[in-house]
Amino acid sequence: MAIEPQMWRELGLSDEEFERVVNAIGREPTPTELAMFSVEWSEHCGYPRSRPLLALLPKEGKYAARAEGEDAGGIEVAPGLTVLFKMESHNHPSQVEPFQGAATGVGGIIRDIFTMGARPIAVLDPLRFGELDKPLARYLLRGVVSGISFYGNCLGVPTVGGELRFEEAYGGNCLVNVMAVGIVETDKIATSRAVGEGNPVMIVGNSTGRDGIGGASILASHEFGVDEEKRPTVQIGDPFTEKCLIEACLEVLKTGAVVGLKDMGAAGITCTTCEMSAAGDHGMDIDLQKVPRREPGMEPWEMMMSASQARVLLVAQKARADAVLGIFRKWGINAVVIGKVTGDGILRVRDNGKLVAELEAKTLAEPPVRHLPVEEPAYYREVRSADLGELPLPEDMNGVLRDLLASPNIASAAWVYHQYDHMVQTNTVVVPGGDAAVLQLKGYRQGIAITTDGNGRYCYLDPYLGAQLVVAEAARNLVCVGAEPAGVTDCLNFGNPEKPDRFWQFKRCVEGLADACREFGLPVVSGNVGFYNETPETAVYPTPVLGVVGVLDDVRRHCTTGFKRAGDVILLLGETQEDLGGTEYLKRIHGQVTGRPPALDLDREKRVQSACLAAVREGLAASAHDCSDGGIAIALAECCMAGHMGAKITLPGDASVRLDARLFGESASRIVLSASPENAERIQRLAADEGAPVCVLGEAGGDELIISAEGETRVTLKVADMEQIWRDAIPSLMQ
Repeated sequence: MAIEPQMWRELGLSDEEFERVVNAIGREPTPTELAMFSVEWSEHCGYPRSRPLLALLPKEGKYAARAEGEDAGGIEVAPGLTVLFKMESHNHPSQVEPFQGAATGVGGIIRDIFTMGARPIAVLDPLRFGELDKPLARYLLRGVVSGISFYGNCLGVPTVGGELRFEEAYGGNCLVNVMAVGIVETDKIATSRAVGEGNPVMIVGNSTGRDGIGGASILASHEFGVDEEKRPTVQIGDPFTEKCLIEACLEVLKTGAVVGLKDMGAAGITCTTCEMSAAGDHGMDIDLQKVPRREPGMEPWEMMMSASQARVLLVAQKARADAVLGIFRKWGINAVVIGKVTGDGILRVRDNGKLVAELEAKTLAEPPVRHLPVEEPAYYREVRSADLGELPLPEDMNGVLRDLLASPNIASAAWVYHQYDHMVQTNTVVVPGGDAAVLQLKGYRQGIAITTDGNGRYCYLDPYLGAQLVVAEAARNLVCVGAEPAGVTDCLNFGNPEKPDRFWQFKRCVEGLADACREFGLPVVSGNVGFYNETPETAVYPTPVLGVVGVLDDVRRHCTTGFKRAGDVILLLGETQEDLGGTEYLKRIHGQVTGRPPALDLDREKRVQSACLAAVREGLAASAHDCSDGGIAIALAECCMAGHMGAKITLPGDASVRLDARLFGESASRIVLSASPENAERIQRLAADEGAPVCVLGEAGGDELIISAEGETRVTLKVADMEQIWRDAIPSLMQ
């Protein structure tokens, strides 16, 4: 039958893309083939628009990168032990149906981990919504948090960290990013290659339904239009089946009978069959009538596009197929042979004896690159030239600090993470709420720390610098808990790449990430690109979110945020400058998102981090805390609240720098430490050896935070009062 234009357009393909398909295969595709191309050549699966720029990201660093080219990547953190990790977005599904969208985001990212043979040990969830005073933002937040909590808690995987930010730019398109972490013996990492002519191809897990059809090619590859009904394209989660699937997959991999294993992602049977075949330089011949289905009357194209959850594709050794099937049946998991591996590189799909698709696997799995135009946004020069020196100086700095503590972007996120089980598996050493989570690795002296970071506001104002600031802050968070930054996964959330100004933002952010990661010796081992995060009214801020894993040589030698002892000296590593552009203070108090983000000297940043890491590893620092959102005043307040102890502080810096910048500016490369007087002296000598700026701020003690400058007291607040404001802010808005 002839293919009508509305058919490929309804599947999310443009006329130009359809012509590319015809040219690639030398004929018009069948309806099933057309559906397969629509998902596999979508940006969500094939990255045809972003792939050239992603090649800029470094793949090697201080720690050995593992599992390149697989669904997740990793680093070897101890001899013979690899930590695998990956982050992905589930933005559009969560905007449409927040509970299932977020729940299936957790399920999908965890499958990327355990199908490689790794035991999942942690989940993190960086989240962004519209302003919390809007009913839609509150509805989405409730649904997303409930979905993450439900799925993670059912699976028994702790949610140990993440982020929570609220901006008007995310009002029409929330960002729900999810990171998963697992551990595996390095020589036991499973691959997703299909090899061995005649080996059986099995579909394992849930039955196939119509949920998720078009999720990759339509829902995740286009802007949200007005009054669009997209609920049917959101998958339905099944954590109870997935829990059994985890155990069954890990058990069957131990037998050595598995040739290749791959999660069925957004493109379902299409992505697994063609990508496994292409990776192994083989082909497959499958029969859709053998695929378990839960809905009658499904067409072949629906079967190939379905994104039903908790399914994997497995290639087994032919002689051991029965043993493999037996293990899955023992766990109550569907496992059926649907075809075999072939040696000719062709993917053949049959239905009721009819050949409905016959394609070269590599043609389908490797879409042609699209080079898109870039153009500097019209707003860019205006915000960079903004003169913030004329801002009125607030008279009541106590009031400003109170107001910032009540900002949802700074306030306690306990309302969220208290809904998660962060102690299951009993590996969690440092719980959510600090700079980074710390986990022990059972049987090893080493531990790992994990953080997620992103600042879309900075990246909006300067994508290149903003992206570098994200790398620097993530690394800084890790050294504050005593971990050496070791590896990166990214989740790149942007607007419509077909618009030159949006693609310019993407290009500059990737260039910034690449340069900063290379400077820090951090390999980018995995990641995800999420485009089309916009509505007809607005696009999200360009928001690269990083998940960074660090290594502790001795997990017992870690550090936390709170002040520990009265009389301890409080130190500042780094220097304060007049950096007000893009700050929470500027937005919250003055209602502006403008100016240049804080300046970043990567050499100074590395020196500050090196000094902090040495101080923690040598047991000199009693506490350490990154100074970022809300500036030094907020950092000190958080140290006081975490330690239930006050502090008496004298502000450092040149008196010519504005007082509000000294209190609430977000100058980069700063860390607040506390230590006994004798250890504080040793830290100062250590910082001098590293070439890192350091000064004494004051000492811990009492029940108030008192901050003075030029002989005058500028802030005096009871710790208990600050804590009440900080803890009650989000719960009161959610009522």
